[in-house]
Amino acid sequence: MKTKEFEFDGIKISGFGMIVLIILLLGFATVAFVREYLVYGVISCILSVFLFPGFFTNEPNNARILILFGKYKGTLTETGFFWVNPFLNKRKITQRARNLDVEPIKVNDKAGNPVMIGLVLVWKITDTYKAVFEIDSSSLTTTSVYNQVSMKLLENFVHIQSDAALREVAGRYAYDDNEIGQNSEVTLRSGGESVNQHLEDELNERLQMAGIEVIEARINYLAYAPEIAAVMLRRQQATAIIAAREKIVEGAVGMVQMALDKLSREKIVELDDDKKAAMVSNLLVVLCADEAAQPVVNAGTLHQ
Repeated sequence: MKTKEFEFDGIKISGFGMIVLIILLLGFATVAFVREYLVYGVISCILSVFLFPGFFTNEPNNARILILFGKYKGTLTETGFFWVNPFLNKRKITQRARNLDVEPIKVNDKAGNPVMIGLVLVWKITDTYKAVFEIDSSSLTTTSVYNQVSMKLLENFVHIQSDAALREVAGRYAYDDNEIGQNSEVTLRSGGESVNQHLEDELNERLQMAGIEVIEARINYLAYAPEIAAVMLRRQQATAIIAAREKIVEGAVGMVQMALDKLSREKIVELDDDKKAAMVSNLLVVLCADEAAQPVVNAGTLHQ
């Protein structure tokens, strides 16, 4: 997006040099009063007082938006102690990085399930013109002692847009793979950097109109909403149990196959199909049971 910001190119004098000039004016006024040149003395005093509002300091990563009778005259980012036209309105705005921790909000994921999701982001102002003039400026503290731009207004703007972006991104992904029935699609739980990058891009698109750049955005809280959390926990537990059972059965079948092959290869005992079926059944019960098997000793023959 095109910017209207430009560097201030008006008259800018070192503040220390102007202090020397004011001291000379005050000295001249003193001499004029002593010699009873009252007119010159009064003019020198008035001129000295008039020059004082032109002084200001600018720190690193701070900027001054200079306005003359409602007209934007440029942005000063140079650091130091300066003097400019006293009629210039010098609004101070910081360009330092700031953190915003968005409290978890309830949204619906792609599958329609209510989830709680929160984010933390790092942002800073990169375009002072947009930050001051492109959004509502009714809360700007232009009459304060330091003539600063209210950062509360900008923080509120970032917070509202972050809330909207978070809802938009969360609605495009399912909470986890159980909601979509496949493991190839990105989810909020497994998406990681791809979801965070999507969120960062969405925020930058929304905040560029205010001259704000998002340095980093990350989801820092993710959980099911309280009303379905217990049900989803049982569902996850059931899914975990089923997965564990699949592994157990897979291993048990392999062990039974190995036992049958070894018995047949080494001709330890000859088993017909009925005996093999009974042996497989017993081994699977023993290997897949949750509790230790209780052996039953057959004191009769092999056929009883």
